[in-house]
Amino acid sequence: MNILVINGSPKGGKSNTYRLTTAFLEGIKQERQDICVKELSVSNLNIKPCIGCFSCWNKTPGQCCIQDDMGQVIQDILWADTTVWSFPLYYYSVPGSLKNLIDRQLPMVLPFMEETEGQVGNGGHPYRYDMSKKKTVVISTCGFYTAEGNYDGVYSLFDHNCGKENYTAILCGQGELFRVPEMSVRTNEYLAHVKQAGREYIKGGISAETIELLNELILPRETFEALADASWGIEKNSADSSSAKKETETLIFTRQMAALYNKKNYPGKDIVFEMRYTDVDESYLILLSKDGSRVYTDGSLTPATIIETPITVWRSIAAGEIRGDEALMKGLYRVTGDFNLMLKWDTYFGSSQPQAERAETAETAAVQKKTNMSIMLIPWIVLWTAAAIDKQIGCLIGMIVCAVIPLIFYRNQKTVYDILTNALVTGISVIMLAGASEKLILPLSYFIFGAMWIISCVGKIPLTANYSMNSYGGEDTLKNPLFVKTNRILTMIWGILYLITSVFTLFIMQSSVSTFAGLINSVVPIFMGLFTIWFQKWYPARVAAGK
Repeated sequence: MNILVINGSPKGGKSNTYRLTTAFLEGIKQERQDICVKELSVSNLNIKPCIGCFSCWNKTPGQCCIQDDMGQVIQDILWADTTVWSFPLYYYSVPGSLKNLIDRQLPMVLPFMEETEGQVGNGGHPYRYDMSKKKTVVISTCGFYTAEGNYDGVYSLFDHNCGKENYTAILCGQGELFRVPEMSVRTNEYLAHVKQAGREYIKGGISAETIELLNELILPRETFEALADASWGIEKNSADSSSAKKETETLIFTRQMAALYNKKNYPGKDIVFEMRYTDVDESYLILLSKDGSRVYTDGSLTPATIIETPITVWRSIAAGEIRGDEALMKGLYRVTGDFNLMLKWDTYFGSSQPQAERAETAETAAVQKKTNMSIMLIPWIVLWTAAAIDKQIGCLIGMIVCAVIPLIFYRNQKTVYDILTNALVTGISVIMLAGASEKLILPLSYFIFGAMWIISCVGKIPLTANYSMNSYGGEDTLKNPLFVKTNRILTMIWGILYLITSVFTLFIMQSSVSTFAGLINSVVPIFMGLFTIWFQKWYPARVAAGK
């Protein structure tokens, strides 16, 4: 199968549209091995404008009087089974050089007037060659937030040339995002949909589901337009002035970053933070409010958080070349002041992607499961409290709870510690019911519980991280080395606490207040819980500040 790609962008191989075309071809090649692709870049061809002499009709039929590269282009079009027209939208139509090429196709048609099946418009000319089995694909990007309503001229052109609905079109708004490294996560996802379209096209046609994905906005309109406006490096209210001062690349980058702020996640009070770019000696304040974001260059606000970073590092983070948390742990940048901004950075700046919004639909949310530490803690607490009061009844209650807990929390995601807890508590209860002394077994259960916490610190993910991740972005947070390290320390402290508690319990069980052992031992964990809440904020902030 022969495929001709006509790249009509003046930028040639650097064209944003060409990235979509390449992805489309990759999808085709994944499905068929007998593909032969020839690419023409119009910007590299010598194609003069048509002069309307009609020599190709009456003097030299099928041959243009202009001797340039167009003759070979026509031969390539006739050679191809499918022609892919790839171009950006220029002033609501095709680029001028591509329009010249399209005009110069005149030798391919006969001069006689003839109505054809599927013809658009009044009057037409039949092809000089058999084009009935040839296919056409149109791929284009534009600088508007959506392609919808902006391609009337293109549709009209190809409807007349090919016949309405006789060609396949992939038209994408927000095309400039494909050249922005910081947008690679979003644009790569879109390119994956284009590749899927290529796979489906070669098998018979692009599915409705893929078409729907291709028609989705890469960024919401408000976000994209703010981002686009910021990219020009000129204040909007001074753009009509010849004396408007061009902004630095760093300021442009900062404005674009601020434009990604999702005001739907406004926390209830304004946030002010400062970006200090240490390698270029530039600083800017960013205000996040309920109405949106704004960048200040005059230092008129007091920041609650200061981020000191080389611009090169922050660009790498924004482009997804390095995770922000990894860069922080490596000391590539530092943060002082309120660290809460960093903990919720993705909430403010990372939730504008349509695909992410789809994941938050009611249907998905209904089946999405989270871990719950109560599933692990309740059986132990019941055992320690009830068995200390009455061994027989307490052990039975503990076993019943182990059996019922999974039913109560069936909507939650289970962890290995939940499963291990049920097995251990059930086993300990059986041992005590078999006659073992609770004065020894209960202290031993505290030791086993503490050992479980400490042993988990050896693994990749410490015990507490499996549960606290729900408050910090879910499972993706487990990739954050600072989050994992913080929880590793906390898990170790909790484990040591319960090892010490096992010794303390051994003495309590020998005393007159043994029936209250469970209640007495619950006092220290309350204070430890308060310490945990404090430490989860204090330690990351300390590391972020480079201490």
